[in-house]
Formats: sequence, C-alpha cells, structure tokens
Amino acid sequence: MDLATIIGMAGGTMALIFSVLTSGGSLWGIFDIPSLIFVIGGSFFALFNGASIAQVLGMCTSIGRAFRTFDFGSENIIRTLVQLAEKARREGILALEEGIEEMSDDFMKTGIRLVVDGIDGAVIRTIMENEMSQCEGRHMNVISMLSFWGSVGPGFGMMGTVIGLIGMLRNLEDKSSLGPNMAVALVTTLYGSLMVNWLLSPWSQKLGRQNSDEMATKEIIIEGVLSIQAGDNPRILAQKLLTYLPPAKQAKLSKELLNE
Repeated sequence: MDLATIIGMAGGTMALIFSVLTSGGSLWGIFDIPSLIFVIGGSFFALFNGASIAQVLGMCTSIGRAFRTFDFGSENIIRTLVQLAEKARREGILALEEGIEEMSDDFMKTGIRLVVDGIDGAVIRTIMENEMSQCEGRHMNVISMLSFWGSVGPGFGMMGTVIGLIGMLRNLEDKSSLGPNMAVALVTTLYGSLMVNWLLSPWSQKLGRQNSDEMATKEIIIEGVLSIQAGDNPRILAQKLLTYLPPAKQAKLSKELLNE
C-alpha cells in the first residue's frame, strides 16, 4: 500500500469533517444520496461517450495503482547490466544467452536477446524505443481518461445545483423549505469539487509520476543494452547509468560499482 495515498485520503476526510463541524453544520447536512448518484454516476457514464467499454474498465482497474507503491528496481538493474557487461567482456556476447530466461525484467530480457542474436545497435534501439513508446502510450491513455473524468465532475456538480434550484423555485410558496433546499442544491457543487481536487487530479498526478519512473528505468535498460552491444568498458557503462539516479542513490551505488 502507498502510505502517502492513505494519508491523503484520511487527512482529507478529517479536514472535511473538522471544517463542517466547526462551522456549525452537521455531517448529514453534506450527505445527499441523489446528489452523489448524479455527480459521481453521471460523470462516470459520461466517459462512455468518449471511450470504449474496455478503456473505461481499464481506467477503473488502474486507479488501484494510486494506492500501491512501485519500485522499478533501477539500482538492481544497473548492477545487473554492469555484471552482464563484465561477463560479455570476459567470455563474449554469446555467453549472455544462458542467463536470459532467469532475468525478471521482460524489457531487459528482450534487449539482451537481441544483442545475443547479433542485431545491429541502431535496430535494437528502434525496437526497444518502440516498445517503450507503446507502453507509455497505454499509460497516458489511462491518465488522460482519469483527468477527463475529473474535468467533467465539477460540471455535473453545477448541473446538479441547477436542478436543485429549479425544484426549489417551483416551491417558493413554502418559505420554510428554501434554506434546506438551497443547501441540498449546493451540495452537488461540493461533490464535483471534491472529485476533481481531492481524488481524480491527485490520482492522475500519481499515475503520471509512476509512468515517468518506469520510463526512466526503461531508458537505463536501453542505454545499458546498447553499451553491452557496443562492447563498452563496464566501468564506463556504470558511470553512464549512474547519472540516471538521484544524487544520494548515485553516491551509494558508485561506491559499490566503482569502488569510490
């Protein structure tokens, strides 16, 4: 579980409850089932007007990623690539074939297999960058749909408010109901704002960050594979790949790989 997301959900809930109670309101005053159905349900079904069923369901599945942490293993990947470079330098490129199936990263497995098969470096780069681009495209489709859901949420909130106001204006003769009816009408605007600002936009931001981290790891693999194919010195390879890491991790791993 991603502790940051849990903190965000719990903290936002507590802030909302505290604000309502200290302002003299009640929790039941901001809870209205018809408003919830219209804002959340209406905005969700609007997604089907612009996407396929498979895309919408795929987006729903991907929301779960915002509650999970992902370690793409950049440090271990760099270690593995340096070890492979050392092995290729000692025993030759073909010696890498025996360990391909044991690799846990499919993207690296593809690259090393292409190297062992004697494919030209330019072709290897094209194939691997193509695969990386397609992967990122799938991720961005999910992120854009999540952002779109957030963008229509406030609109449905306003529409719900308008619907509530229409019903209220039809019953102006009942003065005692004007205040409560106005409050219910405005609740839909609150729901729309909460959807985009508290949930959907932050989730799409987190998925975007995960995508960036994964693509950075794939870039490390591409550079490493091409360096192995070109026969680069393992030390030079290590120095090249370490530049992809943040300073703290870079300093720690350089001591291990470069004996610094």
